[in-house]
Amino acid sequence: MKRVISTLVVAAAVALTASAASAESTLNTVKQRGILNCGANGQLAGFGLPDAQGHWTGLDVDVCRAVAAAVLGDANKVKFVPLTAKDRFTALQSGDVDLLARNTTWTLSRDTSLGINFTNVNYYDGQGFMVRKSLKVNSALELNGASVCVQQGTTTELNLADYFRANKMQLKSVTFADADQTIKAYDAGRCDAFTTDASGLYSERLRLAKPDDHIVLPEIISKEPLSPSVRHGDDEWFDIVKWVGFAMVDAEDLGITSKNIDEMMKSNNPEVRRFVGVEGNFGEQLHLTKDWAYKIVKQVGNYGESFDRNVGEGSPLKIARGLNRLWTKGGIMYAPPIH
Repeated sequence: MKRVISTLVVAAAVALTASAASAESTLNTVKQRGILNCGANGQLAGFGLPDAQGHWTGLDVDVCRAVAAAVLGDANKVKFVPLTAKDRFTALQSGDVDLLARNTTWTLSRDTSLGINFTNVNYYDGQGFMVRKSLKVNSALELNGASVCVQQGTTTELNLADYFRANKMQLKSVTFADADQTIKAYDAGRCDAFTTDASGLYSERLRLAKPDDHIVLPEIISKEPLSPSVRHGDDEWFDIVKWVGFAMVDAEDLGITSKNIDEMMKSNNPEVRRFVGVEGNFGEQLHLTKDWAYKIVKQVGNYGESFDRNVGEGSPLKIARGLNRLWTKGGIMYAPPIH
């Protein structure tokens, strides 16, 4: 019996050692490389888009920068890899990117069948429709028989079919391989309507020849919790990316901003002290430095700052916070505490 127990203990220890080695692989790779490879959109204003000088901005882009700040100490140590909806998961699975932050909906089938883990929702979205004002359509329920431009290989395509079927309406879907082709086809008049996540509608409308000639209809026909994701099998990296996202929300919740965080280092509030790293060993538990969360907020900002400058009132999109308000302000944006 002693020999059996001893064997089991050894096997468990070996398994734990192997698990720990595996868990640290992405973190070690990123540290040794000195650069975070982040899969992003590349075509969606407000979420992931490079300017003419190659400088990337967006809500998802800030996730990547925040991870780089926490892990490498520098939010600029990121290589952004533009990915289409079709190739985004393959790039993550193959290791071409360390992290996927590309306005991607968290669903059961994706979570269980693609070998990836979604980390945390960084934008609560929902699918909507855009039409020309000249059509004089005020509701998606008036689109019976309409032709609708939609991107292939997305949850958008399935939601569209489901919505028309549930409401006993005739649908003429016109599909395209990527977002760029889809919006250009709509702008050229090949479809009566264009559908994607509501956030994307406001973003893509800016690209139309005459943005003011188009309206976003009021109906939201789906739940689209958008989340970054990482590969299965690397719990340490999963924890890091997850808690980077949580830290940005917790910072806003605690009133910590990029402008006041240095002053907050002197706070007597235990939650603030744990957050900025002057109390506790929470960075160590993530295999990061004690000031990991400080670096995120100092260099990238809290969630509210990121939202405002990328998609909110401080941006050309001017999207209302809505569900993405903090839980204390009527929204559902909420993060576990750091303790």
